[in-house]
Amino acid sequence: MLWWSSRISRAAGLPAGRVIYADTSRWWRVKTSIISRRWGLVGRPDYLVKHGREIIPVEVKSGPRPIHPHPSHLLQLAAYCLLVEDWASHRPSHGLLCYDDATLVVPFDDALRQAVLETLTELRRALTRVEVARSHQDPARCLGCGLRHACEQTLVSTG
Repeated sequence: MLWWSSRISRAAGLPAGRVIYADTSRWWRVKTSIISRRWGLVGRPDYLVKHGREIIPVEVKSGPRPIHPHPSHLLQLAAYCLLVEDWASHRPSHGLLCYDDATLVVPFDDALRQAVLETLTELRRALTRVEVARSHQDPARCLGCGLRHACEQTLVSTG
């Protein structure tokens, strides 16, 4: 059993350590999100791996590794690092972005931490704006939007 779980962990690109949280259909699906009241943030990382004292968030992406990680991928992983920092009272040194063909170690340094905090501030400001102009160039993305039912600029039918 240990050999099999170790093999699955390696295949998923997970580091050495014990998986303490998973939100993928591969193993089990958690029912609770990680909540940070301090940052007003809620999330469900794909995995959290405990290695020694450190808890490392892991985000799994489908498809091959891009030449440069997408900013949205980096910010999502940084948000999980911020959640872990508050939830576990210990700042992770890094997180992992796992693509089909590579796993990237992303340092959770001061610059990335600041970038995610600034993004959270901008998102909160956007919520208070009366008029928000959004980019509506992609009907498929519009279809998956959680605010589509209330959007006056939607590209797809809400019925």
